[in-house]
Amino acid sequence: MATLLEQLSTMTVVVADTGDLDAIRKFTPRDATTNPSLILAAAQIPAYQSLIDEALHSSRQLLGSSAAVEEVVHEALDEICVIFGKEILKIVPGRVSTEVDARLSFNTEATIAKAHKLIGLYNDAGITNDRVLIKIASTWEGIKAAEVLEKDGIHCNLTLLFGFSQAVACAEAGVTLISPFVGRILDWYKASTGRDSYTGPEDPGVISVTKIFNYFKTYDYKTEIMGASFRNLDEIIELAGCDLLTISPKLLDQLRSTEAPLMRKLDAVNPVAAESQIHVDKESFESMMRADRMAFEKLDEGIRGFSKAIETLEAQLAHRLAVLEGGAAFCHVVQEIFMLNDLDGDGCITREEWLGSDAVFDALDHDHDGRLLQEDVRSGLGAALALTTA
Repeated sequence: MATLLEQLSTMTVVVADTGDLDAIRKFTPRDATTNPSLILAAAQIPAYQSLIDEALHSSRQLLGSSAAVEEVVHEALDEICVIFGKEILKIVPGRVSTEVDARLSFNTEATIAKAHKLIGLYNDAGITNDRVLIKIASTWEGIKAAEVLEKDGIHCNLTLLFGFSQAVACAEAGVTLISPFVGRILDWYKASTGRDSYTGPEDPGVISVTKIFNYFKTYDYKTEIMGASFRNLDEIIELAGCDLLTISPKLLDQLRSTEAPLMRKLDAVNPVAAESQIHVDKESFESMMRADRMAFEKLDEGIRGFSKAIETLEAQLAHRLAVLEGGAAFCHVVQEIFMLNDLDGDGCITREEWLGSDAVFDALDHDHDGRLLQEDVRSGLGAALALTTA
């Protein structure tokens, strides 16, 4: 008997949800998706250190020796996303999804500018627009940015999608693809209801994607649906027939090692009759999101989570840049320390914000007021380095 993965691949486009190049080679999917959390995870793999270093060297060269660490790191972040994307496209025959900085999720113009920059980096490497999807959070501002980008010939994948209003707004905006988060919807309902588990057919995430799928096919929207963020095999089995499913290596492995019959559950040619068609403007979108507590809370949580992953990756890149540049990085250390430790951005670092040892903080805090200004760090740097290397 054929495996579940073999059967699924005949009715659904299987996508690898990972930045791990070896895992992508193992499962040979058509497409692959990445996000800040996945890039952060991949960045911890020693074999990929050369890709990280390549991005840092390139960014330093582009911005010049006088550029601050923070500037180089911000530039390198875009480079890293595209470098991983380029490596993925050497393996998969289809598309890679590369995500816009989640911190821009409520800024339409900044999202458009970042998307153009990312696609420009791909184009400079000889990669055409049809092989790249720009991932954007499904806020109203993100959806409006995607609407503009699609008209510019830049294809978009609207992510962090939890509610029906988000899906309809994306379809009406003409986006290429949406990624409803099946597992995260389940997480919310389990926490909200206290239930430990749901069977496949009653899984709230499965029900949500099924509703969106039948609605899109009933009213002939061209936007593709890619179920994402799966927690178990049952969720995948219940969505067999969906346009695409992006699946983690762990679950791909389980699908590949399991032999059992797989029935098509979703049929684009013969969709289940959907509810009446609706149209969504900004006012109705916001009203529907406020009424859907799950979608509202999970969107907010997702943006904060991806933003945190980006900030963590930036901190790691700053440290790696200092290692690579040695003495040349010395003049940037003050800026690096503030980028990592001034958590509220008020221009000073308190002991509570300080991520290092108390001994270093005390060495820098000459006036013992419990606050570090840039001048304190600059003047006390020698003492701090002495303590950290003793």
